[in-house]
Amino acid sequence: MNRVLAKTDSPYHETIGFSRAVRTGREVTVSGTAPINKDGSLAPDVGGQVRRAFEIIGEALEKVDARLDHVTRTRVMMRDVSRWEDAAKVHGEFFGKIQPATTFVEVSRFIDPNWLVEIEADAYIHDGGEDGRV
Repeated sequence: MNRVLAKTDSPYHETIGFSRAVRTGREVTVSGTAPINKDGSLAPDVGGQVRRAFEIIGEALEKVDARLDHVTRTRVMMRDVSRWEDAAKVHGEFFGKIQPATTFVEVSRFIDPNWLVEIEADAYIHDGGEDGRV
């Protein structure tokens, strides 16, 4: 089975030895995704950071011929889970019709103390041929 890797502009790919997304057959797993803008900045609020993380996840899925509507599970890790409704609102903008299995969980910290969220996603390519290619 082919293994397709998606890289982004993260400086950590080689240091850590990871891919933003890995596709094997019809399954795609997206790494924990921090909400870093292309210029290195961060949105100042939970909603903005969740939005940016989902944009990055969407870009990674495209690199392995998948889409957001293939997402079957999301994991939203937050520094302050009391702000879950702010994160959930943006999650709904991206996934309101798709409705993947979802978890919101509080964590003690991230690599960068300015990150308010980090998000993982899993996807299953449910259309296309035997290998899921559209």
